[in-house]
Amino acid sequence: MENTREIVLDMLLAVDREEAYSHQIIRDVLLKYDYLSGQEKAFMKRLFEGTIERRMELDYVLNAISSVPVKKMKPLIRNLLRMSAYQILYMDSVPNAAAVSEAVKLAAKRKFINLKGFVNGILRRLAAGTEIPMPSEEKEPINFLSVTYSMPEWIVEHFLESYSYEDTKKLLGKMLAVRPVTIRFTAVSDVEKEALIKEMEATDVEVVAHPYIPQAYYLHNCENIADLPGFLQGKFTVQDASSMLAVAAAGIKQGDKVLDMCAAPGGKTMLAAEYAGAGGFVEARDVSDYKVELIEENLQRMGLTNINVRVQDATLADKTMTEWADVVLADVPCSGLGVMGKKRDIKYRQKEEALTEIVTLQKEILKNAVSYIKLGGVLLYSTCTINPAENEEMVAFAKKELGLTCESVEEYVKGLPGIETASEGYIQLLPHVHDTDGFFFARFRKV
Repeated sequence: MENTREIVLDMLLAVDREEAYSHQIIRDVLLKYDYLSGQEKAFMKRLFEGTIERRMELDYVLNAISSVPVKKMKPLIRNLLRMSAYQILYMDSVPNAAAVSEAVKLAAKRKFINLKGFVNGILRRLAAGTEIPMPSEEKEPINFLSVTYSMPEWIVEHFLESYSYEDTKKLLGKMLAVRPVTIRFTAVSDVEKEALIKEMEATDVEVVAHPYIPQAYYLHNCENIADLPGFLQGKFTVQDASSMLAVAAAGIKQGDKVLDMCAAPGGKTMLAAEYAGAGGFVEARDVSDYKVELIEENLQRMGLTNINVRVQDATLADKTMTEWADVVLADVPCSGLGVMGKKRDIKYRQKEEALTEIVTLQKEILKNAVSYIKLGGVLLYSTCTINPAENEEMVAFAKKELGLTCESVEEYVKGLPGIETASEGYIQLLPHVHDTDGFFFARFRKV
């Protein structure tokens, strides 16, 4: 019998060592332990993701109780205490006594017998409801937001530069909220779609229609997407609404030739291929074999044949593609500040000084992108961040330095709230306003 807590502990240690990103680790572990029950896998996922998501708050609480600062603890003990504190504070289904006793057993099992009393003492105090004063919102608003929403102070300050205090609170709160999986049904008939939805609901998954994208649906209580009816047959794919809206705004027509420069894991590529149709073609590229394999894995399942995939660094010019494309999709590498609710360790890995470096990279990709578009063609620029330097300022750069013209995207985003800039050719989607990732896209025409 597997010890699910020990599996989660090892996952947390892997994130600490920065061996892989949290979303990759959880995917690989759930695949490895696919034989576990749905309840066990749900427990592991919740505990792992929640501990990472609330790490700064958990450290604040533990530091208030412990005689040894969290940063000076052994990595295993530090992560063991974090995950146990998360169970006590946030998992009502776990009895406090169980969280404490299992932590003590794990400390002993992992050769830290001499620290059993230390672990036991801290967790028992926490479980007993020891009062821990939080930072004052009135006197220390930045520190308050940082601890309450487990967000590095520099990111809090960064958001406050663009949004009011109350909007920043809503944004940070939404990033901590449990988000359902969003799927997009492919070219299936309404009858087949309704039949698939009924089959999904028979597995206790709640299926809810998306408010402004007809082919999109939210899935609640879904632990393993690959087990759902229709997935292996390519009837639907996982894709956030923001990504769907961005591809729609490119205005891809039947017969178009499309270049997707930074395509992994392939969601935009596949939707672009559906828009382009059998007479169109999509050239999908990304920087590594691993990313290309992710795209190919999805394409194989979806059965799309009008796509070619290859490894290509988007910052390196490819003269064989000069003025080849009717549409270029440039979903560039970015700071990822808009997807911290999904990729929970981004906020701890990202550094403020790196934001300048990423803008330089984005400009190199945009310069190449322009050369690949036919005269009169469209460039759809997008990021998954909430950072004006990577978004609005990049629009200004493309217009001034690259000679591109912005075009309205109003017809593609009808029904969305807070889209005042759509007529200017770009939109910043926000989690607390649009219930999507924090995502930006802009439509340009090469004239």
